[in-house]
Amino acid sequence: MILLTTLVDRFKPSPSLLFWSLLIAEKAFCLIVLYKIAYTEIDWVAYMQQTTQFMNGERDYTKMKGDTGPLVYPAGFLYIFSFLNWITNGGSNIVLAQWIYADFAVLTLYIVLTLYFLSTKVPWYATPLLLLSKRIHSIFILRLFNDPIAMLPLYFSIYALSKGNPLLSSILFSIALSIKMNILLFAPAFALLMYQSVGLLASIRNAAVVLGVQVALAAPFITAGYGVEYVTKAFEFSRQFFYVWTVNWRFVGEDLFLSKGFAMALVVGHLSVLVLFLGKWTGAHGGILSVIKKGLNVSGTQALNIDYILLTMFTSNLIGITFARSLHYQFYSWYFYTIPYLLFRTQIPLVLKIAIFGTIEYCWNVYPSTNQSSVLLLSCHIILLVALFVAPVESNRVKFESKKSKTKAKRT
Repeated sequence: MILLTTLVDRFKPSPSLLFWSLLIAEKAFCLIVLYKIAYTEIDWVAYMQQTTQFMNGERDYTKMKGDTGPLVYPAGFLYIFSFLNWITNGGSNIVLAQWIYADFAVLTLYIVLTLYFLSTKVPWYATPLLLLSKRIHSIFILRLFNDPIAMLPLYFSIYALSKGNPLLSSILFSIALSIKMNILLFAPAFALLMYQSVGLLASIRNAAVVLGVQVALAAPFITAGYGVEYVTKAFEFSRQFFYVWTVNWRFVGEDLFLSKGFAMALVVGHLSVLVLFLGKWTGAHGGILSVIKKGLNVSGTQALNIDYILLTMFTSNLIGITFARSLHYQFYSWYFYTIPYLLFRTQIPLVLKIAIFGTIEYCWNVYPSTNQSSVLLLSCHIILLVALFVAPVESNRVKFESKKSKTKAKRT
């Protein structure tokens, strides 16, 4: 294994050549899928029906419906898909929509690769794994789901935070949240990172920015007198997904799956594991109390280590996915691009890393899911979480120096 790693490192391509080669390959894969595999209708028509109602003046969320049911996504979804509705002639030009989604896929890979190349933890030979998903290309090109669209501003939000721009990061985070609620799975880590970066007062300000963006996007519904209807439908936390479509937890059986007790157990498990990882993330910085104390005295913006940002954000999301009662096939886009990074942040042997990656991909391509595939998927998630928990966490700081102090130093 050491010999193999040495040989791989010896033939390492230049970063720019690898970066652009992967993007070109992704575009080629997308076009092959577009022209060789038939489009499959699932939610696109419903998206178009819902956005058509909005474009025609409807502002009551309880009245906006499609073939698959009521509108359950926030306002950002409506604005983006209203544009897609307009540009694709009411959604009838499917090929144009697929071309646009192919560009979304390439843009997603562009920002994800940018984050990976900023990292010091992921070897170059791990990055081609980001192209190797049949299901992801299906989600983008053949199904036209809104899930991968929501993830795009989230990755840009992470990039902005890594570049020391927490305000822009907060705006982008809120835009992502306005497309789909799954972005909340990143919120615990995002709140911790924001606090460590700018301290208590600025964190409160940025939280207000996140809320303000949501209010601004919801303005057409609020001013029309349907604010309550908007909030209760766009952020419907009580919504229950169907057992028949789930990729995970199928092995527990439908009765237990739908029970309130099982739902509560998953919530408790989710929160408990988050607390454990919160202790781990802050442990390298003196513990949670020390982090809180330091945050009360932060002046300016503190530069955070890119790998600390990626590790906490991606792990927070994985915890939420592991304890989600139902994962539908399009939800794979919530975390696929984070899997190689998380695997290579562990001390799992290389062969096992590849095996876990391949097993997760296999599970998401079993349709319909089975008891065996759902057990395999959960096992991979648990193994990865345990490996992440026992792996070391380095300092969160690149250089604990505020922008304010840097400016002062330059002037002197």
